[in-house]
Amino acid sequence: MSEAPHDGGSPVVRNILMVAGVVYLIGTVIFMVMAQGRMNDLEKKQAATQAELTKKMAESNAQMKAQLNVLADRAGMNHKELSKKAQELQAKELETATRLKADEETTKQQIGAVNNEVTGVKGEVVKVSADVTDTKNDLAVTKGKLDHAIGDLNKHSELIATSHDELEMLKHRGDRDYFEFTLHKDKTPTHLSIVSLQLKKTDPKKSKFTLYVLAEDKKIEKKDRTINEPLQFYTGRDRALFEVVVNSVDKNTVTGYLSTPKNVATTQMPSHTPSSQ
Repeated sequence: MSEAPHDGGSPVVRNILMVAGVVYLIGTVIFMVMAQGRMNDLEKKQAATQAELTKKMAESNAQMKAQLNVLADRAGMNHKELSKKAQELQAKELETATRLKADEETTKQQIGAVNNEVTGVKGEVVKVSADVTDTKNDLAVTKGKLDHAIGDLNKHSELIATSHDELEMLKHRGDRDYFEFTLHKDKTPTHLSIVSLQLKKTDPKKSKFTLYVLAEDKKIEKKDRTINEPLQFYTGRDRALFEVVVNSVDKNTVTGYLSTPKNVATTQMPSHTPSSQ
């Protein structure tokens, strides 16, 4: 058998490849032509846009120049003078801004100084408040130390003081007057307010004593009484209640205080003190 000649493939295959190549070439050419056309259109649009922008900028500049000229004409000055005026205004604006900044710094410093003073005042207020609180606490403690005792006449519970500090507390209440005393045995009567007191006998071991109250030509005996016992009697024009409280008893003396209605000593004349019986 004779062999078929090898010439690079069958004619059909070669034709297909040639057609494909031609189609690809034609497509490439068409694509390039279309792309070039689009580029040309874009360049034209860009040029048109640039021209439009240039035109608008020119019109805007012309309008601004016209407005400046109108303003200059209204102000009676030329462009050079207008520029100078604008520079002066800018300089004044800068000067004002600088001054405002300096004023602001000064104000800040003043505010800082005031704040420091306020802080100092606050500290003093806190200190005073603490002192007031301590004083209130001290008064509360002292007030708590005050005792109640039953009076020998009206049998009511009366607030009494058992020491000088407690007596000061009673004085600060302001509802009655108080007179401290020290009585000596077998001495002349001691005058207090509108009455007189005279010590007759003492018993330090039992904390007892006997004294006389001399008021309105009367002598009232308070016999064998104990310390911190309210010894009550009525005297004066309005028959007001008086109280004697003895806080301590020694061999020949007693100490305590007389409690009277408020300002009774300034509204009534002292009574006559009779002699001892």
